[in-house]
Amino acid sequence: MAKNLVIVESPAKAKTIEGYLGKDFVVKSSFGHVRDLAKKGIAIEIDNNFHPNYEVSADKKQIVAELKKLAKEAETVWLATDEDREGEAISWHLFETLNLEKKDTKRITFNEITKAAILKAIDNPRKINKELVDAQQARRVLDRIVGFELSPVLWKKVRPSLSAGRVQSVAVRLIVDREREIQKHNSESFFRVNGLFAAAKGKIKSELSKQLANEKESLDFLNKCNGATFTVDDVQKKPATKSPAAPFTTSTLQQEASLKLGFSVSRTMSVAQRLYEAGKITYMRTDSVNLSETAITGAKNEIERAYGADYSKPTKYKTKSNSAQEAHEAIRPTDFGVHSITAERDEERLYDLIWKRSIASQMTHAQLERTTIKIASPAVSEYFQAKGEVITFDGFLRVYLESNVDQEDDEEEVASDLLPQVSVGEVLKVNEITAIERFSRPPSRYVEASLVKKMEELGIGRPSTYAPTISTIQKRGYVEKNEREGEERKYIFKKLKDNQLVEEVRTEVTGKEKNKLSPTDIGIVVTDFLKDHFELIMDYNFTAKVEEEFDEIAKGLIDWTKMIHQFYDPFHKNVENTLEHSERATGERELGVHPESGKKIIARIGRFGPMIQVGDEQTDGEKPQFASLQKDQSIGSITLEQALELFKLPRTLGEFEDLVLKANVGRFGPYIQHGKIFASIPKDENPMSITYDRAVEIILEKREADANKLIKVFAENADVQLLNGRWGAYLKIGKNNFKLPKGTEAEKLTLEECLVIAADQPKASKGKGRGAKAATTTTAVKKKAPAKKKAPAKKK
Repeated sequence: MAKNLVIVESPAKAKTIEGYLGKDFVVKSSFGHVRDLAKKGIAIEIDNNFHPNYEVSADKKQIVAELKKLAKEAETVWLATDEDREGEAISWHLFETLNLEKKDTKRITFNEITKAAILKAIDNPRKINKELVDAQQARRVLDRIVGFELSPVLWKKVRPSLSAGRVQSVAVRLIVDREREIQKHNSESFFRVNGLFAAAKGKIKSELSKQLANEKESLDFLNKCNGATFTVDDVQKKPATKSPAAPFTTSTLQQEASLKLGFSVSRTMSVAQRLYEAGKITYMRTDSVNLSETAITGAKNEIERAYGADYSKPTKYKTKSNSAQEAHEAIRPTDFGVHSITAERDEERLYDLIWKRSIASQMTHAQLERTTIKIASPAVSEYFQAKGEVITFDGFLRVYLESNVDQEDDEEEVASDLLPQVSVGEVLKVNEITAIERFSRPPSRYVEASLVKKMEELGIGRPSTYAPTISTIQKRGYVEKNEREGEERKYIFKKLKDNQLVEEVRTEVTGKEKNKLSPTDIGIVVTDFLKDHFELIMDYNFTAKVEEEFDEIAKGLIDWTKMIHQFYDPFHKNVENTLEHSERATGERELGVHPESGKKIIARIGRFGPMIQVGDEQTDGEKPQFASLQKDQSIGSITLEQALELFKLPRTLGEFEDLVLKANVGRFGPYIQHGKIFASIPKDENPMSITYDRAVEIILEKREADANKLIKVFAENADVQLLNGRWGAYLKIGKNNFKLPKGTEAEKLTLEECLVIAADQPKASKGKGRGAKAATTTTAVKKKAPAKKKAPAKKK
């Protein structure tokens, strides 16, 4: 056996590193965390100074057993997990779980997987940094406490199966607050005036120095311009420079990959992880813009080789944030001489982005000449202004230009044109002057990139938490990415040309959106409830303060249990008071009364989501009627007329094969019902308008899909079926699903063999703790609503 056992988190990383070390080293992967807080109960001994109870997860027991065996046979164990707090915690859990001895264990870190970095790390081992471990432990314990105590409050006061989290709930609040700003916005119109003039040596595009308030002002202005003489009033030329952006941090990489490549935050991190593990880039979770001396020298040499010495400007960047974790480097290529790589398309594109940003950060500023021409007339008090830009030396622009995450998708950009030579006093010909009605815009909804930027600005979360937080709030159904087609809007267009004034009413599409984050009804109701009853948890400043306290723990300045104590006592009391004294939150909104029955109509959150209710059993003495909202409807904006339309469902479309054909909306969306067949209606089709012929088509498509799904059925027992599923063949008996043993040929199974497979499979264990997964096709369990969890016992 090898004398040295090196343990890393991922198999890809292990494979890369093993190639750099000799025959005396064996490199194995722990496949991430091997140990975490126990799933049963809160797993934190509140009365015992918040002592956490950890357990090896079931899927890691075999890995732990193998690592224990290898560690026992090795002379030295090298814990080589990532260099951040999470990585430090993984090393500590491995040390504890594998029962390692301090004298035989060494901790090594590196921020790039290259031979030089690995060998340097081996030459400079250290001990496990307990302060970093405590910081991660504090985060894990605090988040478990918040989730475990808050979630049952939501189950009781809002709806079952909801969850809350210290960072996720604040992230949802950001999106809800932005939605409220948008709803409050009153759009006001104004007129933007542009002029196109002809000089002796070319045309000049310009814009009026001020916006005009209304149609009358714009008409008066154009009338004054009619027949007026315009001259060049002033010309200014100024040298200017444009600086390159700093190298990538985690958040700026996520933002730029979204804008330039169209990547989601989670996709960016997944691709970056693969690049890191393949040894192509440095560690991808960092909030530092620092580059090592080696990197700066490497960039300098490559710039001089590829572009010339005039393009090189070695620069050290400093991280503005005081909370930047540890002494990480920015994200950069491990070798600046490698301009591009051959890999999967996503990896090639992200590497290209990282290489360009990194190399540009070490290049000279771009040199520009900016020209401003002022155009005036005695006939009007306002003046036109034209701006132009000439690049006299491209510098870093030869490689890269940063995007602007705050730029509106449809915002009109005033181009910096190349302007003709003019002289002061030169008379210009008026080609045309236009006055176009424009409208003030509400704040833009967040995309993932701008949400990351906002979270970073407010100090919410850290590089390792942005992607999982944004994924979580979407998976939980609090936030969704919507595509809005926009709506048609009229605007006024006026043009003065050849002394003729033309006026038109034109149309445009406004409000078109793609991949913007919007809160769902349940996201809004939960956010409002938490803001009303847990003001501290939902406060942006508090969330940022907690992150700062984690930083202080990592530096050894405060004890982690003391920090948790200060938080827990008032928080737990708040939970108890809310459970005892608060009302249920449904987001209820009264829309009016039913025109025929006179019963009250309300929109609210029900057990299965947003719905409309007609009547109140306590008031009317009759059971209310209910209807689910359609996908594009919200309890906050639905009108009485739209609500009444929902009660026209189910729509009877006619008969097909002697059975009634109906269109309806249910818990999982719109569908067609034909006897016992339920077929989903595609999301771009409306159950209120779907035709009989289209409904028949959907039913026939469903039949065909079901026929292809069936592998085998048994005449002796029709309840036993072998089916094709999303993850391959499986066995179904009645309503229960069973996983087939590996290598089984489903079509060859007999009825007796199927029954044996079902009998041999273990019964599904009950959900344990927060986040326990629902029963899947691997277990013979009937689907049930998740059991309610009890709130933790009061602290004695």
